[in-house]
Amino acid sequence: MSLHGRNVILGVSGSIAAYKVVQVARDLTQAGARVDVLMTEGATRFITPLTFQTLTRRPVITDLWQDWSEDAQGHISLGEEAEVMLIAPASAQTIARLALGLADDMVSLTALATYTPLVIAPAMNYHMWEHPATREHIHTLESRGATILSPGRGTLASGAVGEGRLAKPVEILGAVRWRLGRGGRLAGTRIVVTAGGTREPIDPVRYLSNGSSGRMGYALAQAAIDEGADVTLISANVDLPPPWGADGVPVTTAAQMLDATSRACERADALVMAAAVSDYTPASPSGQKLKKTGGGLALDLAETADVVASITRPGLLKVGFAAETEHLRENARAKLERKGLDLIVANDANATIGAPDAALTLIRADGSVEELGRRPKEQAAEMVIAALTGLMNRKDT
Repeated sequence: MSLHGRNVILGVSGSIAAYKVVQVARDLTQAGARVDVLMTEGATRFITPLTFQTLTRRPVITDLWQDWSEDAQGHISLGEEAEVMLIAPASAQTIARLALGLADDMVSLTALATYTPLVIAPAMNYHMWEHPATREHIHTLESRGATILSPGRGTLASGAVGEGRLAKPVEILGAVRWRLGRGGRLAGTRIVVTAGGTREPIDPVRYLSNGSSGRMGYALAQAAIDEGADVTLISANVDLPPPWGADGVPVTTAAQMLDATSRACERADALVMAAAVSDYTPASPSGQKLKKTGGGLALDLAETADVVASITRPGLLKVGFAAETEHLRENARAKLERKGLDLIVANDANATIGAPDAALTLIRADGSVEELGRRPKEQAAEMVIAALTGLMNRKDT
């Protein structure tokens, strides 16, 4: 995962939502990041520093006047070593401090002493969030390059309903990954990724489809984001949270997939076609629900357009997937040539579709073959994106 070995400062300010950030600290640490937690005095009234220290296995800094050593120059060292500073929850008071450049607690002081990117997750009463002063402070921070996660709408601690809830931990983690990836090997490129399985209507309530969960496509989109790419994610019937920062385009049918992908590829550098697109669609779907007749049902099926083969823009790198049940390499290589691909990812359909892991084989247009072995789809996706990055670098030389 891209967070392994990365240095993250987590600034926690005084908000009832502070308890939710415990999960964020845990997730960052388990992903391999080094997490240094700073807490305002107000934050310590909601949750103890010991909680964060236990999860991150690092000391938590709460005292602005904490002793320095020759090796650790307080907020100066933290600011120099960090790759991103996450402030969550960010109270209205903390947001004002950041915007005005005040430095009267360890969180605001460290933010002022570092050039590292800021990721800010606000949490407060909805009147405070909507106040013109807060809106102006948010605008100021955004103009300086800070990444702001919009708070969610729902029931707040006061019992009122409105905007002000802290973003979900998975969204906060995604924003950190997006921010860390901005300087990656794919920075400045646009990648189109397709995911999921299309549905072809038989009648208003029935359809033809497949067992694709979309997990591989979403993992590929995240891996591309981790490397700095701007990602358009075209997903068909996927019940997963999209990676933070992806430009999501939902579709249902193969025809919609073709239309959306064609438009997205007009300004893309590469297409990664991980979606399982139906090969056939009912030629004349019924406008009304079909009823049982006591006999069989015959469907007249028409072939759908081949999405990846239909997109032939010069200069676009194309990566396809081949889910096969027999003759894996032979069938995959034939698809690579037939569809004009630069790389094809072959996998055993019986063992991969809907499963959490995959055993993939990469076959390049130059004939080289790379066996990835069975591994979690997230890890496999990183290896596929690494192979794509190599092809893109080779094209630029």
